[in-house]
Amino acid sequence: MTRAGGPTRRAILGGLAALPLLGAADGEGAPPVTLIRNVQIFDGTGSARQPRNVRIAGNRIDAVSAGDIPAPAGATVIDGAGQTLMPGLTDAHWHMAAVKGVPWMGSDDGLAIALILKDAERQLMRGFTTVRDTAGSVFGVKAAIDRGVVPGPRCYPSGAAISQTSGHGDPGPIDELPATLGGDVSRNQRLGMTAIANGVPEVLAATRQQFKRGASQVKIMAGGGVTSDHDPIDTVQFTPEEMRAIVQVATDWGSYACAHAYTPAGVRRCLEAGVLSIEHGHAIDDRTAALMAEKGAWLSSQPFERGDNSLTAEQQIKAEESLGPGGWQASVRLAKKHGVRLAFGTDLFGRTPASRTENAMLPRLGAIFPNAEVLRIATSGNCALFAQSGKRDPYRAAPLGVIREGAWADMLVVRGNPLDDLRLLEDFERNLLMIVKDGVIHKNLMPGGGAPFRS
Repeated sequence: MTRAGGPTRRAILGGLAALPLLGAADGEGAPPVTLIRNVQIFDGTGSARQPRNVRIAGNRIDAVSAGDIPAPAGATVIDGAGQTLMPGLTDAHWHMAAVKGVPWMGSDDGLAIALILKDAERQLMRGFTTVRDTAGSVFGVKAAIDRGVVPGPRCYPSGAAISQTSGHGDPGPIDELPATLGGDVSRNQRLGMTAIANGVPEVLAATRQQFKRGASQVKIMAGGGVTSDHDPIDTVQFTPEEMRAIVQVATDWGSYACAHAYTPAGVRRCLEAGVLSIEHGHAIDDRTAALMAEKGAWLSSQPFERGDNSLTAEQQIKAEESLGPGGWQASVRLAKKHGVRLAFGTDLFGRTPASRTENAMLPRLGAIFPNAEVLRIATSGNCALFAQSGKRDPYRAAPLGVIREGAWADMLVVRGNPLDDLRLLEDFERNLLMIVKDGVIHKNLMPGGGAPFRS
């Protein structure tokens, strides 16, 4: 049954989970083989090495060697021409539905769904092969990508943002009563875009619902936000009891909770409750950074500059407050000082084809870290955080974010060497010569693979 007016978004895209994987092995014949010769490899963990050859069989890397690797009959052989091969880039704080013309966390409108899918393709073509979606109704989009229906990055979905009334995930009008007080469930909640919950029983149910839907991890709105109207930045959201209940459910599912918070007070409440990943945290102080290190938490930071997102004048004021006096750099330097594990994310919303991209944001970390460390953070580093979802990790069958035998075949060939100049990644149309995800070549400007290659 569907509602009058057509199928819902869940019916359109949620049903894709029943489709077979396109190109999946049928038990007959060997998987397709691609051999990439003569590339300098950044393996996702260290520096570039001497020229290597890499062979892909199906959707895995099956050989990496300085010596010759045989190519079976029918294999695709590509000359890397001495350029740099590296793992696909990743984004630890992404909202797949945050496209211009689409409500922040999703929609059941057909046009909106098409816009989301097109944006996912653009994300892949910028070299980002994996994202962690930190709140949104994107399970159907993920299913469509995973099954090869449309191109796009791998996705670790969080499902609906879990928010208190008047929290960062409660965009409703001020006179809209929560269900606890006899109000109606909002459209955002019906579509699984947000989950407004108050009190331990409600947050338990809301968290369990996200894992029921297929979440890899859950997202807590634990403090005031820039783009929400009813929660000043300094507010601390959810009581310690409520937050511990959310984290307990995530732990029971073998996964973890990430939490939106900027201020020391908000971050400390998250840490005491057992939250593993602090999203933003731009205003933390020295004491809070030390506590993060003690608790083994991650700082999922976004190197924001003016113009990355389109903000109203009022939102810009809140943005300045959220960043604290030292901006994002201060919190990242504190994380570095105390040995806090850092993840790279962008939190870009209202995106259009002409918007600023994560390719422009990543090189900013080069002001604090060596280039090799920036690239490690954006590849194997982020993927180590994603893997904390344990058995809820949809891609746990093989490693992500590395170039090594047995890993998923997600990789880029970059013109030149980003270890020398991170800004090469900004001009992704010119400098990303090859994009491979799950063993499928989505772009190839190497000799014999499309436009002529000139170094």
